[in-house]
Amino acid sequence: MNSEEKVIYLSFDDGPHAEATPFVLDILAKYDAKATFFCIGKNVASYPDIYKRILQEGHTVGNHTQHHLNGWKSDNETYISDIIEAKKWIDSTLFRPPYGRIKTFQAKVLQQQLNTEAKTVPFKIVMWTVLSGDFDTDISGEKCFDNVKDNTNAGSIVVFHDSQKAFERLSYALPKTLAYFKEKGFVFKSIPNHNSSF
Repeated sequence: MNSEEKVIYLSFDDGPHAEATPFVLDILAKYDAKATFFCIGKNVASYPDIYKRILQEGHTVGNHTQHHLNGWKSDNETYISDIIEAKKWIDSTLFRPPYGRIKTFQAKVLQQQLNTEAKTVPFKIVMWTVLSGDFDTDISGEKCFDNVKDNTNAGSIVVFHDSQKAFERLSYALPKTLAYFKEKGFVFKSIPNHNSSF
């Protein structure tokens, strides 16, 4: 992303989640920070009010498949169908593959016009530059914060997870991250959705 300004792009994968996502939204609001939430379709179906809150508070959303499929382990038709299913719940042209795993063919399909009749625009596949590691139960919240602190620069796309599995480490590392980088003069923006240029 653009690194001419002191901007960091926080992103959150795997939500919405009943506890983790409201916590994240409260902390982001405290620091006047915007972020991008890569949502799983079935979780949006389960927590529509939390999904609405994400949008109402000025964040952007992205598609993270309907069932958190691994592109390397899924046949192409199943994988693309799962993303189109998630699109019914998630209004976004941003896509992040779960586990960062997507086959070249799958990526090419997503970056084309999927459905001319429905005027479905191509997806922008968004990976990351910094992985907090909050999903890893073998590391501490302090280690997650260090991962972000030591590797994030202007223009970095940072990944956290608003999920049950990550919550213990996320709840430690996210407030520390926001406080640390705000003190250094950084701002936090969301990744533009739809046809906005990056």
